[in-house]
Amino acid sequence: MTDFRRTLLWMVFTVSLLMLWDAWNKHNGHPTMFGMPVATDAAPASAPGASAPGATASASLPTPSAAGANAAAGAAPVAATPAAPVAASQLVTVRTDVVEAQFDSRGASLVRLALLKHVNQQDRSQPVVLFDRSAQRTYLAQSGLIGAQGWPTHLTPMNVEPGERELAAGRDAVVLRFVSPPSGGLQRAVSYTLKRGSYVIDVKQEVSNVGAEPQSPQLYLQLVRDGRPLPEESSFYHTFTGPAVYTADNKFQKIAFKDLDKGAAEHDKQADNGWVAMVQHYFASAWLHTAAAPREFFSRKVDGGDYAVGMIFPLGQIAPGQSKVFDAQLFAGPQEEKKLAELAPGLETVKDYGMVTILAKPLFWLLDKIHGLVGNWGWAIVLLVVLLKIAFYGLNASAYRSMAKMKALNPRIQEMRERLKNDPQKMQMEMMRIYKEEKVNPIGGCLPILIQIPVFIALYWVLLSSVEMRNAPWIGWITDLSVKDPYFVLPVLMTASSLLQTWLNPTPPDPMQAKLMWIMPLAFSVMFFFFPAGLVLYWLTNNLLSIAQQWMINKRLGVTQ
Repeated sequence: MTDFRRTLLWMVFTVSLLMLWDAWNKHNGHPTMFGMPVATDAAPASAPGASAPGATASASLPTPSAAGANAAAGAAPVAATPAAPVAASQLVTVRTDVVEAQFDSRGASLVRLALLKHVNQQDRSQPVVLFDRSAQRTYLAQSGLIGAQGWPTHLTPMNVEPGERELAAGRDAVVLRFVSPPSGGLQRAVSYTLKRGSYVIDVKQEVSNVGAEPQSPQLYLQLVRDGRPLPEESSFYHTFTGPAVYTADNKFQKIAFKDLDKGAAEHDKQADNGWVAMVQHYFASAWLHTAAAPREFFSRKVDGGDYAVGMIFPLGQIAPGQSKVFDAQLFAGPQEEKKLAELAPGLETVKDYGMVTILAKPLFWLLDKIHGLVGNWGWAIVLLVVLLKIAFYGLNASAYRSMAKMKALNPRIQEMRERLKNDPQKMQMEMMRIYKEEKVNPIGGCLPILIQIPVFIALYWVLLSSVEMRNAPWIGWITDLSVKDPYFVLPVLMTASSLLQTWLNPTPPDPMQAKLMWIMPLAFSVMFFFFPAGLVLYWLTNNLLSIAQQWMINKRLGVTQ
């Protein structure tokens, strides 16, 4: 039994050291053992109009499906450059109460989106910028037609129709409309409707046949972004950044950049439902079409080192003089779980809890309910930990009673070990006899705690993933629960509480194991100095409640410190 405890502790300690070493390598730009490879800065995309079309990653188009009447099976991708020379693009800015969006008339692409209600944590005078086309970041929403040479794509120059550019008082929406010149017998119009208080943009595509022959185009919707790490990305914990595909059959399917580099990405390729997204910590974007309709999903690395994910929809045959209208939605904003669930089936899964989703979702629900009562996320965290400690009181009490008895037996065990140090076999037998005689289970303090570990890991991911923690104050100096404590008060208190817990626990009879018990909390504390304050608050609260319970049980059993 003692060997089991020793093995368990060494395993925890070894994994902790590996995680610290891996985080240090990632911080210094070296290859890592876990998670995503360290990304290196790729050459930035050219500025708009600075080079010929097709020179940047965003110029790549999806390959047309064989389902289209004008696309033969195995056909090569449509050329990125439209038939007519590309005119200088015109940037059009539209502002609502929650977003400031910038569109490029070349292809009617969304090339910049600032989230006005969310502060940039690197420069708190600026909002979070999600979509961007700059030297530092490429992140775009694009659409166009494929199936024949010369049809309007996301590179085709389009005219901007006049209209309001800012959401006026008393208005609920503002509409921006682009119309392409006839190209290849088709004309495409794109209307963006931005609504008050919403991060969802309604996108209406109107495709008109202005030629003399029937046409069967396909419409693509895609998101393109670079693979460079985000400026606020931590070296001490990893959250997923990259494309994702969702279908009713296989649910949320993350696509790692490294798999796209190898051409080995696996996800559903066809369905009559689903959506595509680009995910990053706290925020996401997604193309949505909730009506049942055949669609193809694609993901790949495109020219210039960027990555694309998207959907292709066959529009069917359009007779001369006729038009087809296709409605979609573009979500781009914070991962607010309840609101995402209302937009499309499964969209809330972009808030990725990983393997602990089944536990994390009810924990967030409970945390949200508590916040609704107290109005402060910091106190909601404290109260949630209190409720969990109450729920696990019986298990904890059993564990602490076992540890208290072990602590009381320590002098006797130490004396026996010294007396029989030259006879390990007899020492083990004598130790088991003492445990049996005193009715002590040496692993009784471990198993109840192990049962609770999945719950607290799930709570860890809830706090790490919830955008509600961004810029959420607690008390005094803690003005943002999603960033580290600026004065390291909480990490210092957490370290002290961990050491106090170690002191309250029974001293292992093995000297090496005893040293390890003191080293472990110090090793963990290194990471917590760089963790978000909300995570440290949760761990500190748990420690303090555990200490209180353990102290009371020790006192009740008459165990001296």
